[in-house]
Amino acid sequence: MKIVSWNVNGIRACMQKGFCHFFDYMNADIFALQETKMQPGQADLNQAGYYCFMNSADRKGYSGTLIYAKDRPLDVAYGIHGEYNDEGRVITLEYENFYFVNAYVPNSQEFLKRLPYRLEFEEKMASYLKELDAKKPVIYAGDLNVAHEPIDIKNPESNTKNPGYSVEERNAFTRLLDNGFVDTFRYLYPERVLYSWWSYRFQARERNAGWRIDYFVVSKSIIDKVSDSSIATEVEGSDHAPIILDIDI
Repeated sequence: MKIVSWNVNGIRACMQKGFCHFFDYMNADIFALQETKMQPGQADLNQAGYYCFMNSADRKGYSGTLIYAKDRPLDVAYGIHGEYNDEGRVITLEYENFYFVNAYVPNSQEFLKRLPYRLEFEEKMASYLKELDAKKPVIYAGDLNVAHEPIDIKNPESNTKNPGYSVEERNAFTRLLDNGFVDTFRYLYPERVLYSWWSYRFQARERNAGWRIDYFVVSKSIIDKVSDSSIATEVEGSDHAPIILDIDI
């Protein structure tokens, strides 16, 4: 099974920058998007051969998640037990052998002014994932908005108090992993330096001054089924690169 996750930073804009070509080329079994920034009916999102599940934010042009799936899931859930649907941040698909959770984790914003909200989300998400994992394995994907370790960010020393690299956010991600989950990319490539997001400012992508904040996290029980976890850094169309998981499940 091939799964792709991509923060498209506006699906309508990304469609003008090669999204459909990349979508067709990947031929993924599941293709998850974050930061879609659209409401139902604002664009034709149909893709032949795929079921489409969308969770839009109440606020226009903000947040939002979407999943394309070749196989019809047994069940679909939005939010975390119905919460966070006002910002369209979570979609869960249930299949016979696993759960797939697509998330766009809140940014803590400048001066960490939204950090309490972010940490509340993290705590509820961790509890939710553990609850699912007690039933069947979980694949958790998306823009998790945290660079976990110094290797995951170009300039760690100057970012310790910035959103996405604060001690509190990094510790929250560590707690998730300590509760039975694995960061697939870092598990397979403990010393590889690759990033998945670059600021549009200061020619950050050209200088590769990036952050790895997009993840495939899986239950420990299925880590041996992961054959690859990669970042398609060559693909443009967004300030994020797509990430790809190959898994036998």
